[in-house]
This record gives sequence, C-alpha cells and structure tokens, in this order.
Amino acid sequence: MHQPSELTVKRADLFLGAALRSLGRLPLRAGLLGLCFLAWLHHPAQSPGATVAAQYGVALNWGRSTSTAVNGYRVYYGTASGNYTNSVAVGNVTTKTVLGLTGGVAYFFAVKASTVNGVESVFSAETRFVPGQANVQLRASSNRQFVLTVSGLAGHIYDIQATQDFKTWQVIGTVTMGTAGSTNFTDLNAPLFSRRYYRTLEKP
Repeated sequence: MHQPSELTVKRADLFLGAALRSLGRLPLRAGLLGLCFLAWLHHPAQSPGATVAAQYGVALNWGRSTSTAVNGYRVYYGTASGNYTNSVAVGNVTTKTVLGLTGGVAYFFAVKASTVNGVESVFSAETRFVPGQANVQLRASSNRQFVLTVSGLAGHIYDIQATQDFKTWQVIGTVTMGTAGSTNFTDLNAPLFSRRYYRTLEKP
C-alpha cells in the first residue's frame, strides 16, 4: 500500500499563520502528505460562576494518497513521541478536527492510510504541535510601523522584546492574553530602525 513520503507542517496558533517546515520522508510512495495545523481556543458550556480551563482544538489537513487501494485514513495522537494513546478513523477525507487539547502540552500526531479491509499503512512521519505556544507574527503598516500579533496561552502575560543585533534585547511592551489567546501590539518606533527583530517571552 502506498503512503506519504514526506510530512510537512504548517502551524497556526489561534488562526495565526506560521512558517512551513518539512519533517522528513516515509518509504513506498513518491508524493507529499501535508499536515496542516489550525488551532483555536475551545470553551465548553459552563454553568454561571463555574471556572473551566480553556481547551484548544486543532484542524488537521493532509495530502491524499495516490494509491487506489486507499479508502480512508486514521489519525493517531498522544502526548509522548511514538506513543499514540488516541486514534480516530476519519473516512476517505483529508481533514480532521481534534478538540479537547490542553494549552502548553506537546502533542504528537501521525496518520495512517487504510484499505476497505482495514489494512493500514505504516505511520507517516511524526509531527509535534503545542497548542497555545507563544509566537509573534508581524505585518508592516503604510507608515512603516510594525503591527505584531502575539499569541499564547489565555490569561498568561508576555513581554515583547526587540533587537537589532541579537545580542541586546529590549522590552518594548507587555501584553496579557485574553480568552481569544491572541492580541495585537504596534511598534511605534519601528520607523526609527533600518532593521529590527522581535521575540516574545512569558513572564513568570
């Protein structure tokens, strides 16, 4: 049975895009299985006055196998590499949404293709994803200011730091994540620099 030869990941925390990276190859098929992540906060219904920890979800997307014998896929995942304590058959589709993930916990995902008789391929390359992991993305405004979109764990506090030489980092702002898990910050001083780099660090 044919299965993917390469697994790629596009991670996005709380509807924010991130860079595409390749995670390796699998045997037996020349082709591409892309695993695309789209994560968001999930708030279950709760009674008045109750406190419920925010849970995260992730939308998975992969490339279809070229084998005509394949009629479905199964997604495997768990919190330890190679130890998939959860799995779900998704039918002959290339997307699956997994809910109930805990922010800040590393999850490991892999996919198998299956035939009508239930015969499964070997695992795809494993990929790791941490829902709610802090990251910064930016876009330039028309006046050369930078608008930074910071994402992270709901309720946590993050410093936004900037540097020109990767040696000295200066805190230029502090943000607190709301229930949406992301917030915007504008660097008003960006036009003063020919180049500037950013990072975010969670405050203790």
